[in-house]
Amino acid sequence: MSDAILFSPATSVFSTTSNSIPLSSSSHLRPFRHEPPPSIITGIPFSCQAVTGATPASTTPLKKKTRYEMENLTTWLLKQEQAGHIDAELTIVLSSISLACKQIASLLQRSSIINITGAQGTMNIQGEDQKKLDVISNELFCNCLRSTGRTGIIASEEEDVPVAVEETESGNYIVVFDPIDGSANIDIALTTGSIFGIYAPDEQCLVDYDEDTLDEAKEKCIVSVCQPGSNLLAAGYCLYSSSVVFTISIGNGVHGFTLDPAYGEFVLTHEDIKIPKSGRIYSFNEGNYDLFDPKLQNYLDHLRKPGGPAGKPYSGRYIGCLVGEIHRMLLYGGIYGNPDNAKAKNGNLRLLYECAPMSYLVEQAGGKAIDGVQRILDIEPKQVHQRTPIFIGSPDEIDKLMSYLA
Repeated sequence: MSDAILFSPATSVFSTTSNSIPLSSSSHLRPFRHEPPPSIITGIPFSCQAVTGATPASTTPLKKKTRYEMENLTTWLLKQEQAGHIDAELTIVLSSISLACKQIASLLQRSSIINITGAQGTMNIQGEDQKKLDVISNELFCNCLRSTGRTGIIASEEEDVPVAVEETESGNYIVVFDPIDGSANIDIALTTGSIFGIYAPDEQCLVDYDEDTLDEAKEKCIVSVCQPGSNLLAAGYCLYSSSVVFTISIGNGVHGFTLDPAYGEFVLTHEDIKIPKSGRIYSFNEGNYDLFDPKLQNYLDHLRKPGGPAGKPYSGRYIGCLVGEIHRMLLYGGIYGNPDNAKAKNGNLRLLYECAPMSYLVEQAGGKAIDGVQRILDIEPKQVHQRTPIFIGSPDEIDKLMSYLA
């Protein structure tokens, strides 16, 4: 029999030729023509056709992506580089951040076992008690960024001032980050995350940092790297929860990668995320309700009243971790708020390395982020650890909020 015969049910494809009959058993030596049709054996309808000619284009089934055709973060970054969206040096910086996130995820999973939970016994520049993993994660981020030779200046929540990287060879990117967001959740194994943003180098600040001490001009130059979020080249977060999800934008949409522990790779699982235009979830720390502005109180009262198509109030959710709040919002929609109040005139979150990167991501996904008056990405930081109020989420929900605050 010269031509191969193809039997193709809806989900399987079988082929055999006279040269491919197994020889392991004498029962398999019967000529193929004496076998009953497969449809008699299985009861499944088969179509039979010779494969000597080409299959008509109109009947060619669409190729489905199999589990073995996964696209990991490294491959995705290389494709973005080839397409001209980022350069090779930014690719290296982003890869180093993903490595830091993998290391932090591993430590978080084993934190109670290796005794790295609890307080460090120190305070950061904002007067907040540092957890052991705050300090360790900050060191991991810094080491990964230094090792690339492409990072010029680092600004972290855990560092008093921006740090000039002496190991820089080229690139000179400015990287701002919060190594562990929601660190109060660490000891009880709840959601935490890391946040980062990357800015282009300020050409006026490419000075020599090899000296042991920096003069006043150089210190001023380092501080001047504070840029508005609209200047961001890339931003993202890593969520540490039931899954580890690395979400990133380089200015052409938002994409999420889930860590596959079997391979140790971030695999593309959420391509081109678009935030819903509206949502029925709100997230505010209502323990501060009595400290909020009366206009905001009226807005929250409205959300708690039955309404909408189902005649139900909004659902209140509060994780205590900005990364967790934004991740849920990107997928389900809604609104998150951390407003100013009677005891925190500028809110609680930092502009440079928390609010700006998250606002960049949400806007890339089609959402909005404001401080109650203006767009978050338009605010130019005056200080590295400057705080700001923030309202962020689905565009329709932000518009509704603004109607109450006006």
